[in-house]
Amino acid sequence: MNFGRVLTAMVTPFDHKGNIDYDQTNVLIEHLLNNGTDGLVVAGTTGESPTLTAEEKISLFRHVVKTVDKRVPVIAGTGGNNTKTSIALTKEAERCDVDAIMLVTPYYNKPNQRSLYEHFKVIAEETTRPVMLYNIPGRSVVNITAETTIALSKIGNIVSIKEASGDLDQIAEIVERTDDDFSVYSGDDSMTLPILSIGGTGVVSVASHIVGNEMKQMVNLFYDGKTQQAAQFHRKLLPVMKGLFKAPSPSPVKAALRIKGMDVGGLRLPLLDLTPEERDELTVIIENIGK
Repeated sequence: MNFGRVLTAMVTPFDHKGNIDYDQTNVLIEHLLNNGTDGLVVAGTTGESPTLTAEEKISLFRHVVKTVDKRVPVIAGTGGNNTKTSIALTKEAERCDVDAIMLVTPYYNKPNQRSLYEHFKVIAEETTRPVMLYNIPGRSVVNITAETTIALSKIGNIVSIKEASGDLDQIAEIVERTDDDFSVYSGDDSMTLPILSIGGTGVVSVASHIVGNEMKQMVNLFYDGKTQQAAQFHRKLLPVMKGLFKAPSPSPVKAALRIKGMDVGGLRLPLLDLTPEERDELTVIIENIGK
């Protein structure tokens, strides 16, 4: 299933007390939809999902679905390392009328491939919504192998994967050996163009908060066969893509939004805002976009 070409892994705005700021969430949604975003991923890692309670996630799902009002797909991050809890949150997300579910690889408890298959299969069987897998071994330690992804793709409603393994051979094998309607998205902004070149669909982006239109132009140029121009865009955007991950995410992207005039608040511990030196470095990167 194709959810669009540029999906944004949306930050969660907080107010000065550290509560979800729903008014600012509305402002952020409109900003993203007006600047290249084809779909929203809510309560993923960039949305500080580890620090959100289940009740906050459900409230956020409901609010985003209402605000978006079917203009783009809303994909709810309901995965975790407790299968039973993930099933319960997935069912609540479905009741909120989200368009799809994203399930991250279980972290910390380090399941093997057989366990991964059963984890994702059981959750998918408990929802009627399309499911996007999320492979990010840099955070979860465990990699979903190509073989496991291919096997999972045969389950009717497992329709997509966000791939952040950085392994182009693995990703190429997934593209080659899954059905044409199974979509593969880059989970790293800087890997977008390489993954498109081997048959990927698009990107689940962090940089699109700041350079959404530029990310969309790059992807569209590739689809239009203008690969040299797409490569030029990639090279120009690379400092932003890298700069947004020079500190633990989403600290840099929240700071970047504030630099651009949109206050989405701070972060919840265990993450902290950028240091003044880090902010100054990021400001230079933001100011040099397109130069």
